[in-house]
This record gives sequence, structure tokens and C-alpha cells, in this order.
Amino acid sequence: ETPYIKLATQLFGDRMVIANATGCSSIYGGNLPTTPWTTNAAQRGPAWANSLFEDNAEFGLGMRLSFDKQAEYARELLTRLAPSIGDELVTGLLTASQTDEPGIARQRERVAALEQALAPLDSTAARDLRALAHALVRRSVWLIGGDGWAYDIGYGGLDHVFASGQDVNILVLDTEVYSNTGGQMSKATPRAAVAKYAHGGKPRAKKDLGLAAMAYGGVYVAKVAMGADDKQTIKAFIEAEAWPGPSLIIAYSHCIAHGYDLRFGLQQQDLAVRSGHWPLYRFHPGRADQGEPPMTLDSKAPSVALSKYLYNETRYTMLVRSQPEAARQLLAAAEGDVAERWRVYTRLAGETGAKPEGK
Repeated sequence: ETPYIKLATQLFGDRMVIANATGCSSIYGGNLPTTPWTTNAAQRGPAWANSLFEDNAEFGLGMRLSFDKQAEYARELLTRLAPSIGDELVTGLLTASQTDEPGIARQRERVAALEQALAPLDSTAARDLRALAHALVRRSVWLIGGDGWAYDIGYGGLDHVFASGQDVNILVLDTEVYSNTGGQMSKATPRAAVAKYAHGGKPRAKKDLGLAAMAYGGVYVAKVAMGADDKQTIKAFIEAEAWPGPSLIIAYSHCIAHGYDLRFGLQQQDLAVRSGHWPLYRFHPGRADQGEPPMTLDSKAPSVALSKYLYNETRYTMLVRSQPEAARQLLAAAEGDVAERWRVYTRLAGETGAKPEGK
């Protein structure tokens, strides 16, 4: 899980505000009196807070709405004080493009100039604007949590964020199981995997959270696995943060509950992608405005037998030992899930789609 969060802080950490759902990420994220969060040379760094398991999406959305209201009032004060501040500076602050880091840096320079221009002014409006000048720099609001939160107990709030259209970034650290409570089945648990409350292997397919978010049309969605394609992961993070509406990144996170030596975690991530269990894609709503399919498939058609990926992990092999016939049937159904998922995604991407190799 942590490499994905580390990457986000390296890209956007000096203006990140994080709402963290209760779970593994809140345990290592808020392990006081120490903290893994830090600041850069300019003393800027992420602001982090942990909410409950069930309301983290609403918690983070409230942050976004608050920052937007502060920025709205700051812009109103700027317009009112333009004769005292200078039209050129005010125009620059109000029309600044902040879609990338160079744009953010230039806006910070303008804000510093604004603070100098406000220093000699003693009106109520000037004092209010001094307190809100920071709001003129775009904040990067992130909701972070696991699949138990995003797919399951907190999904109602997450769906509300999708529908809101607000500029909120969502990072789902998908371990495909309730890791923090000892490996219970969740809606993210794939078919054929053994977990608590699914001792005979989960009989149903994994919920497709990305496809549900795509249905709104205005949500950026990406599925990433750093061990399979680190460049695609970085590209997805940058695109998601730049998108002015809701964005969702679903990140494959290998976990001790999967039952293998995690030294081989990156290799398993690669097998997950090549077997079709975890196809990589980016769904960018802005592409539709250019007459192109919004879906981009970043991984190739499945080329490795699904069993080669599954049977490296105890969560699958234990069923082979205890109930071999059930394991055989569930494997066949899981292979069907791979084929159907690839068919749907290739259609969304406007491709004919190569057929998965093998059975």
C-alpha cells in the first residue's frame, strides 16, 4: 500500500489534504507520537486526518467544499480591493491556470506579492483577505482507504462524491479483503478466494468499482499496479489530480492475507495483470470531448493462465487441498470473469480486443 501513498506525496504533497478511512492505512498513517508524514524544504506538507470507516467520503467532501468556499470569498475580496492592490496582480490571481506544478508555483509567487500589497492596508476586507490568501492556491484533496471502505461499508458516501462533480481525488488501496480485521471477505474479494466467511471460496465475482464510477461519465477512473507498470501508475496519478472533477484510482495492493512471501509481491502484481485478473486502464472523461473513447487500455490481452497467478497464493491453493472439485469449478468461473471483463473493457476502449490465450 505505502508506495502508492508515497508517490502521491512526492507529486502533490506540499498542497495535499487527506481524509483517511479507518483501516490499515490509518494505523500506519497516524501512528502517534511518530508520523510518516513530513514537510519539504519550504515547510509545506500533507495535512492528514482520520475519520470513521463509514463516513470518510463525506468527511473529505466537506473539506473540498470548505476550501472552495474560502477561495470564493477570497476572490470576492480581491475584486473589491483591486484599486488598492493593482489590477494586473488581481487579474493574474483570478485567471491563473493551476492544472500543473509550474502553474501552482507561479500562483504561489502571486500570493506572496498579494500579501506584501495587503500589509499596509488596515480595512476589514484586507484583514480577511490576508487570512484567506492561501485559499487562492488550489488544494489537492484526497480520500484514502482500503477496499473494505470503498467497495463496502463506505460505498454510499463514495457514490455521493462521484455524483457531486467536486474536485476530489480517491485512492483505493485494494487488498481484496478486509485486511485490518484479519482477512474477512469483502465485496472486493475475487471469486474462488478463501477468506473468513468464505471458507469454501467466494462463489461470486468481485464488484467492479471502476465500472460503477464510469457510469457517471464525469469521473476519472484508473486501475493501476505499480509492480506491473510503474510508468502507467505515475501517469494515472498525474491525470487524476489534474482532472477538475472526481477521480478514482484503484491500486492493487498485495497483502499478507494473500498467503505468500511478500518479497515476491511485485512479481505477483505483474502476473495479476498478465493473467487478466487486474487489467490496467485509464478512463478519462475529457477524451470524449475530443471525439475519442474515454477508456484507454494500458495492458495487453491476458496471455498467462489465470491459475499461474492464483495458485501462487494460499488464499486459492487451500481450497484446492480441501475441496478440489469446488476449486476446479470456481477456477473455471473465474476464467469466465476474466474473459467477460476483457470483452467489456475492449468495447469501452473502442477496440475489437484480442481474445485471451488458452482456456
